[in-house]
Amino acid sequence: MLPLSKKAGLDRSSPANYRPISNLSSVSKAVERLVLARLRPHLTNSANFSKRQSAYRQGHVTETELVDVFESVYTAVDNKEVTVLISLDLSAAFDAVCYSTLTQRLQTGFGVSGTALSWTQSYLHGRTQYVKMGQHRSSEATLEVGVPQGSVFGPLLFAVYCSPVVDVIAFHGVRYHQYADDTQLHLAMRADNTADGLSVLAACITDVKQWYMQLNLDKSEVLSSGTANQLQAVSSLTSASVAGVDLPIADSMKVLGITLDCRLTLDNHVSAVARSCNYHARAIRHVRHLLTMDLAQTLARSLILSRIDYCNAVLHGAPSGTIQKLQRVQNNAARVVLQAPRRS
Repeated sequence: MLPLSKKAGLDRSSPANYRPISNLSSVSKAVERLVLARLRPHLTNSANFSKRQSAYRQGHVTETELVDVFESVYTAVDNKEVTVLISLDLSAAFDAVCYSTLTQRLQTGFGVSGTALSWTQSYLHGRTQYVKMGQHRSSEATLEVGVPQGSVFGPLLFAVYCSPVVDVIAFHGVRYHQYADDTQLHLAMRADNTADGLSVLAACITDVKQWYMQLNLDKSEVLSSGTANQLQAVSSLTSASVAGVDLPIADSMKVLGITLDCRLTLDNHVSAVARSCNYHARAIRHVRHLLTMDLAQTLARSLILSRIDYCNAVLHGAPSGTIQKLQRVQNNAARVVLQAPRRS
């Protein structure tokens, strides 16, 4: 197992800031792909698979989830309501999957039996792991819970394991969306009745915490969205209860790589994308005279255009000034690739 930092800038001395990636053999992953091709259609088409789980399903990506969240907020605005969005972070989500519970759900909830069920049990049980950093290696430990991170089949098993939690959320009438272990809860409420709405969210999260794995409150966030007038009407709303802890309502929140702000103008997100793309454009410019046209285009697509294109459907309806920032980034990238004059 290789410890991989969850993101840049985290404290490298804290084990909680690392993601344990299993170093699996190529043969194992090849077999997993064969099993996945047979089982995924059966599992994802089941009525018990969460219909708002955007991961591991054909035609569903991170953009699917974000567009759904935006649509809910815009609908609430039209109904003169404010939306409170809570992003829940789970601690060691993949490592807390109980094998016996997962096997039972596969068998009773998804109709997996016979050879397929036996193979899955064999895939999960009897695993051992050790941690290696540089020349240092820990002693081996037998795994009794958890699906391997970095595997091909493990993430889908995790989604199956977590599917029943949607019934807990739906019971409270709260809208939700999931992407793997990222869960967003959002509820629209009128400005003169936020207390009732927040109590519904608090009760929902309390039930989710009892069913779910351990919530990481340090990384869970709360955001309220609406028009300027609607947000002014709820200016006294400064915190929300999440699993018994009052979390401050932030001005912005990052969800699946997109920075959301309270007005959903996406100014913060676009500015961050522009900074990142311009950094890479400058780097390409320094070595452009050493590159062929095809290689320069490939670098621009992978380092710049991929960032501009990521989840760009959420930019529909954004202010023209926001879109122009990205247009200038794209123009700059084109000038770098074509070695055109700055004012071209």
